[in-house]
Amino acid sequence: MNTRYLVKRALYALATIYVAVSLTFFLIRLLPGGPKTYIKNKLMKSQTSMSVEEINNLAAAYTNVYPDQPLHMQYLSYMTSAVQGDFGTSVWFGEPVSQVIWRAMPWTLFLSTTTLFLGLMIGIVVGGLMAYNEGGRFDIGMTTYTLISGSIPYYMLAILLIYVFGFIWGIFPTSGAYASGVEPGFNLPFMMSVAYHATLPITSMVLVAFGGTALGLRSNAISELGADYIRAARIRALPQHRIALRYVARNAILPMYTGIMMGIASVFGGSIILEQIFGYQGVGYIMFKATMSRDYPLMMGSFILVTVATVVGIFIADVTYGMVDPRIEAGGEGRESY
Repeated sequence: MNTRYLVKRALYALATIYVAVSLTFFLIRLLPGGPKTYIKNKLMKSQTSMSVEEINNLAAAYTNVYPDQPLHMQYLSYMTSAVQGDFGTSVWFGEPVSQVIWRAMPWTLFLSTTTLFLGLMIGIVVGGLMAYNEGGRFDIGMTTYTLISGSIPYYMLAILLIYVFGFIWGIFPTSGAYASGVEPGFNLPFMMSVAYHATLPITSMVLVAFGGTALGLRSNAISELGADYIRAARIRALPQHRIALRYVARNAILPMYTGIMMGIASVFGGSIILEQIFGYQGVGYIMFKATMSRDYPLMMGSFILVTVATVVGIFIADVTYGMVDPRIEAGGEGRESY
């Protein structure tokens, strides 16, 4: 790995995070009834005996900024605290933002990671079968399905699944991460309840998500099947399973590597709409609550998490692409365009 290239990409990643967080800070404070007005009004209603100065100091404890300071001073105050891991106190939950996000993170990671893994595995298998049966009934049928499913928003499918399997047939629960009477912990009833409640959210995402992977792998695999090295492998009478797995599948997945890494990074952000539909209290759910309740400290903390995770995922994909694909030189030189 070229050290100069690695340092360059790391600096680009840090600059991207800094610019994104800075823009978000100022844009949020341009919203009508910004954090200063909202928090001060809430404190004035609940703390009628407090002076204006005391209210300003209490608002500063929530937001890490002093409402009466100029905007650039508020920015410096918040960024200094954020670098130290202090994102303020959530107005909605009344707890430190870091604690709220940390509590929601496992649910988002479980839901999104499971969805991503199943979507990739099913997409790879289906895409490989489509390429192997190019022009056949399976290929035509799955191509039609993936094109149709790709045009349907996953949340519409989620609502349909809730209506059919939740309200009409009553097979699956319609909200929550686990049953109310189950004791959370590392025990079989709790884990079974979690899996049971996650069935519909995961199904609604996987049924839509795997299509893009399948079509992408199909296209790449068909291109690889016509390559010279595949002809040479067949002339050498190599086993078909070795050609399919070691040559075709591996090289067909490589152009999708960056997209896969971005998908892994996106699991930290969760799905705002999906988690809201199912009442699944992950990061997406609390981001929605923060937006609706004007919980600006929580909005900023959640956005910083999603931004950092996404940029880091892209950075890792960029610097490791040359390792997984020997055809790509370190530093990005010789990179093919897919």
